[in-house]
Amino acid sequence: MNLIGEYTDFNLGYVLPAAIDREIRIAFVPTDDRRVVLHRADTGERAEFDLDRLPGRTGAWPDYAVGTAWAMAAAGLELRGMRGVIGSNLPTGAGLSSSAAIELAVAHALLGRSAGGPEPMALARIAQRAENGFVGVQSGLMDQFAVACGRADAALLLDCRSLDWQPVALPLDRLTLVVCDSGQARALAGSEYNVRRAQCDAAVEVLAGHDPAIHSLRDASAELIGEAAARGWLEPVVLRRASHVVHENERVLEAIRAFEIGDLPAIGRLFAASHASLRDLFEVSSPALDALVEIAVSTPGVVAARMTGAGFGGCTINLVRPGAVEDLRAAVESDYAARTGFSPRVFPVTPAAGAGLMAA
Repeated sequence: MNLIGEYTDFNLGYVLPAAIDREIRIAFVPTDDRRVVLHRADTGERAEFDLDRLPGRTGAWPDYAVGTAWAMAAAGLELRGMRGVIGSNLPTGAGLSSSAAIELAVAHALLGRSAGGPEPMALARIAQRAENGFVGVQSGLMDQFAVACGRADAALLLDCRSLDWQPVALPLDRLTLVVCDSGQARALAGSEYNVRRAQCDAAVEVLAGHDPAIHSLRDASAELIGEAAARGWLEPVVLRRASHVVHENERVLEAIRAFEIGDLPAIGRLFAASHASLRDLFEVSSPALDALVEIAVSTPGVVAARMTGAGFGGCTINLVRPGAVEDLRAAVESDYAARTGFSPRVFPVTPAAGAGLMAA
């Protein structure tokens, strides 16, 4: 779950995600053959493949497992066959990084219980390669990083260029993190994600022609974007995308400072600005997500609310005073379905440790 810093990761900027206590688990038995067999407990579906003859992409959920095996083999890791059952209490299609969760779970299962495997950041980068090179979504590192490196009770500030990161303490004595699932599946998220990435790349190409120091939108300042707007350097849609990214990076750093000093009103303003920018400039929100945010910010005790994830449906993240969690749930359940036709889910979450093996 990303607190703030949306679509900044593949632009080599800053993000502030957290792993949460919703999860995908694989109960598995390592085998000495080279076959992988996975059963989904929720649907009964089965996937089977040979590690020495990996199948091609199909567009279905087994791609995440096959792609992870492909990326791990390319990294020179020793993989074992296994038989596994996948269980989850993580809503799929809700923008809560279910793809990264399954990639990291599969990665740990394919390594078995062998010692000396990759450290968490290295495994996150391998999982990202699976998503980019096999599944075909040109995502940044944020989701896999958060799932691999999560810390209990903290968010994680990641510099997506240097890959330096640090935990950021959250005032969980004063705030509860609450997810509101819109019930609207993210049908366009994969294809439109790639479109947004191409538009950001187009902005970099033009801006680099005016300033050779620009290698990504991370390098662009608000002043340069203002000059680009005044001089008409960028197509209007590309300008909107670049404007969002540049200012969103600034909002992440401002949010860190606000969390450090406990300035909750500032956090509320930053979340509101982030959501407005995602809605109006990056154009990845939806009427359902906007409705959830509007309901939340009109509920006393809600400090901050914004869409989170790739958008086009999915979830919002809300920072709520503990005594107001049930008030938010009641407001969403009474107003949201009538406004949108979707059935919402509202659930508190807690920042949790990242992916790993559990004792049998």
